[in-house]
Amino acid sequence: MSGFLPVTAREMEERGWKQADFVYVIGDAYVDHPSFGHAIISRILEAHGFRVAIISQPDWKDPESIQTFGRPRLGFLVTAGNMDSMVNHYSVSKKRRRSDAYTPGGVMGKRPDYATAVYCQLIRRVYKNVPIIIGGIEASLRRMAHYDYWSDRLRHSILIDSGADLISYGMGERSIVEIAEALEAGIPVKEITFIRGTVYKCRELPEGADILRLPDYSQLAADKLTYAKSFYTQYCNMDSHYGKCLAEKYEDFYVVQNPPCAPLTTQEMDDVYALPYERTYHPSYEALGGVPAIAEIKFSLISNRGCFGGCSFCALTFHQGRTVQVRSHDSIVEEAQKMIQDKDFKGYIHDVGGPTANFRRPSCQAQLKRGVCPSRQCLFPRPCPHLEVDHTDYIALLRRLRALPGVKKVFIRSGLRFDYMLADKDDAFLEELCRYHVSGQLKVAPEHVAEPVLQKMGKPSHQVYTEFSRRYRQVNEKIDKKQYLVPYLMSSHPGCRMKEAVELAEFVRDLGYMPEQVQDFYPTPSTISTCMYYTGVDPRTMEPVYVPKNPHEKALQRALIQYRDPKNRDMVEEALTLAGRRDLIGCGPKCLIRPKGGQRAEGQAGPKTSGSRSKKGAQRENENPRGSRRKTEERDAGQRRKKTIRNIHKKKGS
Repeated sequence: MSGFLPVTAREMEERGWKQADFVYVIGDAYVDHPSFGHAIISRILEAHGFRVAIISQPDWKDPESIQTFGRPRLGFLVTAGNMDSMVNHYSVSKKRRRSDAYTPGGVMGKRPDYATAVYCQLIRRVYKNVPIIIGGIEASLRRMAHYDYWSDRLRHSILIDSGADLISYGMGERSIVEIAEALEAGIPVKEITFIRGTVYKCRELPEGADILRLPDYSQLAADKLTYAKSFYTQYCNMDSHYGKCLAEKYEDFYVVQNPPCAPLTTQEMDDVYALPYERTYHPSYEALGGVPAIAEIKFSLISNRGCFGGCSFCALTFHQGRTVQVRSHDSIVEEAQKMIQDKDFKGYIHDVGGPTANFRRPSCQAQLKRGVCPSRQCLFPRPCPHLEVDHTDYIALLRRLRALPGVKKVFIRSGLRFDYMLADKDDAFLEELCRYHVSGQLKVAPEHVAEPVLQKMGKPSHQVYTEFSRRYRQVNEKIDKKQYLVPYLMSSHPGCRMKEAVELAEFVRDLGYMPEQVQDFYPTPSTISTCMYYTGVDPRTMEPVYVPKNPHEKALQRALIQYRDPKNRDMVEEALTLAGRRDLIGCGPKCLIRPKGGQRAEGQAGPKTSGSRSKKGAQRENENPRGSRRKTEERDAGQRRKKTIRNIHKKKGS
């Protein structure tokens, strides 16, 4: 009998089951690995004695696809998968993506848009009164009224649109067991209103209950400023120590969010990751080409969850929370030893981390007693005086992993907070990182350089990145390694006008390379940045914020960052003209593009870059002007790409 949970009626019969307690409908392929939320929830329920069967990616147009196991004894569990289904399907320009890493063979189109709601509606067509509990990132971030980028409107709580009975929001290990035990005890699902980490519907609010009333949905839909205030109230009630019960009214009933679950202890985290996962996708997918998403995570280790970084564009505060939770060294090493035994393991651990890899402790001891500060961040705009910066535990963990027989290299590919590293009293971790865990280049995320944009992003001042870059270079010189710093950059974030976009382009120019990938700001549900995008105000201060929404303007901002690409030349000229920066059009070393036609000014030297034209190239251009400009720029761009990484640290400010 397979170690996987049953995915067919025959597999259920082989286990001797006549009926499943829960049928789990998932938008992803069935991958029994702890990087997948459905694997954790199903294994936890199994560990508590419940029988769980899996229906993966059912045909949402066919009611029979939901009837594989018949009616479950206790209820249906539903999740869209590891990603919001709309983010999974569409790029920031709302174009359909070509592949789905969470589907066998990477095939696109195996789940519907707004998958959680569609699956629930399908279940309701067949089983009228069965309890339905929804969870996962899509349900979690859409649990109250929320702005939906793809329909460009304020949508109801997903509890309304789906017809489900309960939401298990955030990391649901605690709440899902309590829900299951309540149903097992015979409590009707409509009466399960007392579990932390859940959202429910009711006609009347309990008398005497300590519930904070949010504005009614009709008020939110009518006034964006009201929504901004309501959103920030939710944001400030996401800590389990002091978070209040929140209620949002819809016509003649309420959607009520109970306070968040308490973070898991280290022992509880260890227990979650010690469950008997198969650590791969269901074997039925082998003939279809497997599940692409397994490639990166199969030999990666999750060491923590939660993040006190507080980036405005990140939804972690709403989903995992700001309190860092960690696994013990023994738990992580034990998982690594299992990985080493895998026939496909080549000696390389791809990652040891989580949302932020170098957070291995809460930001301060007061956080454990009173919760995170509701009105200030731990690192922004500068590190809190009470912040405890300590990498010693992470260093010790990495050393144990490197010492394991069969391990050649341990990489760190999760996000690393460079401002947290910079706040450390010494460079012990930075040196260890550069010596053992970087392979040629380290990717970090300053995101931008302009102070007005960084402020809206919740990111540190550009001076912090510049200082970290200097120390990174010094450490690599000390250990005699040539390794480079590669920044992740974001265009079109709220607060970014063309002036700030040009500042970012000048930063890229001074680095001496063109980023191959640039992330346009993507307004995903339930982030501060998305609230700014929708309302035009910063919900923390209620001050107006400039928001680049026009697709052409967004394209111009993106083109500026990739100004070296010949196909972007006209857009870059338009952007510089709009910003009043035509001084950056010319042949000088600080110019971004040359004048149209490629003619040099009398006595003016060309830009001193690795792609500058030779005299012979200029002569060929004069002899054959038609088409030579385009060919020259394409050749130059190719040469620049090849020398990109080598040039990063040769220029001041890298």
